[in-house]
Amino acid sequence: MARYIGPVCRLCRREGLKLFLKGERCYTDKCAIERRNYPPGAHGQGRTRFSEYSIRLREKQKVKRIYRLLETEFAGYFEQAERMTGITGENLLVLLERRLDNVAYRLGFANSRAQARQLVRHGHIAVNGKVVDLPGYLVAVGEVVSIAEKSRPLKAITEAIELSQRRGTPPWIALEREQFRGSLRSLPARADLTIPISEKLIVEHYSK
Repeated sequence: MARYIGPVCRLCRREGLKLFLKGERCYTDKCAIERRNYPPGAHGQGRTRFSEYSIRLREKQKVKRIYRLLETEFAGYFEQAERMTGITGENLLVLLERRLDNVAYRLGFANSRAQARQLVRHGHIAVNGKVVDLPGYLVAVGEVVSIAEKSRPLKAITEAIELSQRRGTPPWIALEREQFRGSLRSLPARADLTIPISEKLIVEHYSK
């Protein structure tokens, strides 16, 4: 399956904010945003005029990059959000937060969503005691997400759990750190999602 394999710090610079794509590095002064907070490329420091279309496009690209999704995947989530009752933009964010790789990241089992996706793909994450290797699996309220028994001693996982205490755990997630497991207390409310996202712009982008 296609995926972005270029330098992820360029993505943060392009969007003008930290997307936390490199885990612990994002919290240090080595972060690209701290050192060069302007878009990459020869004309990155030049003045740029943004059209209404480009503003909406940038918002969509930002969210795609935060959750590490390709266009087809992201568009599929948007179509699903449209079919649900409620506000489409908020439905979209809830669906993205329910992804298994994202929940594993939120629980602190990985330093980044990319690392969490790798853990899922390699069979290190279980749902209700059964290994699930689909990063896009939508975790339901009450389902228990845990590190597989055989994977708990892995250095990458133990280090991630230790470092994750700096990030904290969202209020909609229940974490049992010593048992290497956690679950969704409830679906996240919009106020619980502190990522600087304007989902209305994404809805407008797909509505044009």
